[in-house]
Amino acid sequence: MTSMGKTRRMMSVGLIGAALALTLAAPARAGETPTAAAGWQLTPTGTDARFRGLAPVDRRTAWAAGSKGTVLLTTDGGRSWRNVSPAGAGDLEFRDVEAFDARRAVVLAIGEGEASRVLRTEDGGATWTESFRNTDARAFYDCMTFFDHRHGLAMSDPVDGKYRILSTRDGGRSWEVLPSAGMPDALPGEAGFAASGQCLVSAGPRDVWIATGGGATARVLHSADRGLNWTATDTPIPAGDPARGVFGLAFRDRTHGIAVGGDYRKDQPSPQAGAVSTDGGRTWRPSATPPPAYRSGVAWLPHSRTAALAVGPTGTDLTTDGGRTWRTVDTGSYDTVDCTADGSCWASGEKGRVARLVTED
Repeated sequence: MTSMGKTRRMMSVGLIGAALALTLAAPARAGETPTAAAGWQLTPTGTDARFRGLAPVDRRTAWAAGSKGTVLLTTDGGRSWRNVSPAGAGDLEFRDVEAFDARRAVVLAIGEGEASRVLRTEDGGATWTESFRNTDARAFYDCMTFFDHRHGLAMSDPVDGKYRILSTRDGGRSWEVLPSAGMPDALPGEAGFAASGQCLVSAGPRDVWIATGGGATARVLHSADRGLNWTATDTPIPAGDPARGVFGLAFRDRTHGIAVGGDYRKDQPSPQAGAVSTDGGRTWRPSATPPPAYRSGVAWLPHSRTAALAVGPTGTDLTTDGGRTWRTVDTGSYDTVDCTADGSCWASGEKGRVARLVTED
């Protein structure tokens, strides 16, 4: 085994150990992280914004984007955060952020008509440039993803019966609406959920998936050519109501995917909140033991073929078998979760909550 292979294996073992350590922690009070040597460690953000957008770059650098036009940046592993919010953005709702490093990031604001916007920074948030403003009152952009530093997509709820896809080839400096000829018709009432920045996700240089809900069935749409042509597949996650469907997706490669969701209303159950695919999203099967409640975010642990975390307002769940079975390991409230290639996992959510998964010192 090469030295790089040994390093990656050690990272994987350490992260899985940290996630598994959450199962050994003492039960926590609602909204609190267990007092254990390993688990989610909240970081001091100094704000009460709700962060549904999260983009960790590595174990030291991460961006968070949320309500009231708030964007934060840390370069010291979460020990301190800088408020790098765009000037005059207080009325915007940022729901997604994609970051390339400590200087370059792209944020998506959601809403009807001109409330949907894309802004970009190249100097660590010191200045921002608006690179897209939606002028179609029928469009409502939900999520964004990048294949690499140049190529990315953003997704709007259906316009004229089809999801609208926005494309960039220059790292978010400019955008164009893609032709809709290769997009299947949306179901009546179907839409995406701007809950975690994970209703549009990519893996590799060309594959991308859309998560949907609200229609008669919850579907996942897949494109293998960066958004030009799509196929739609039903999932077993319940829909049939504007509050139900698939809220988050994660693919560890172009084949293996996990879907999470449910019903986001607090007084409604989510009996089948997880599903898995082993064929690139062409088929989905229900988790044998799904997360016990609505989950909006999901992420594979780095360099693991079987371990992933799912998060939602009532807790964090761990799978060690590729999404077939889940176990709740934390009761804190988070909306989204993401992990980095160098071995760190982050989560964020309401009341300024941003946390890192830490291991025993």
